[in-house]
Amino acid sequence: MSAKKARNTHVTRLRELHRALLDIVGVVIRPQRDEAMVRAAGISLDRALFPLLVLVERLGPVGVVELADRVGRNYTTVSRQIAKLETLGLVERRESGADRRVRETVVTRKGKAMTDRIDEAREKIGQSIFAKWDEEDIEDLVRLMRRLADDIKDDPSTAPDSAG
Repeated sequence: MSAKKARNTHVTRLRELHRALLDIVGVVIRPQRDEAMVRAAGISLDRALFPLLVLVERLGPVGVVELADRVGRNYTTVSRQIAKLETLGLVERRESGADRRVRETVVTRKGKAMTDRIDEAREKIGQSIFAKWDEEDIEDLVRLMRRLADDIKDDPSTAPDSAG
């Protein structure tokens, strides 16, 4: 295969990958999807708060700036939403051990119980999606998605401070 043909195939594959990622993200961020997940988990939580609670549980302790960056919302909006989660007893804010000027958010026991129910609902939905997949294909997908996520995260050209 010529170098030019190999390059064109590579570009085509990247476009196919990008399209697949856009399709996946498009489904994952649909408000109806979050509402369905909340219903399936049997919990009562405002749809806007749902992804923040999950992120705090997965990433915590975590600052509001990082959360805002991850969900694509402004700092003040996320700060108000975290305050609401705190009022509900699902998260708590505390002083950072590394920098006393920074406040971090962590999930409470009540919040963890809620994310456990969300995980159970997510697992049932995942079982339905992957019902016809071979176990090896699922393992390969998980391994390759983790590798892709790590490589994207570690690529300096995708850093928030990079130009472009």
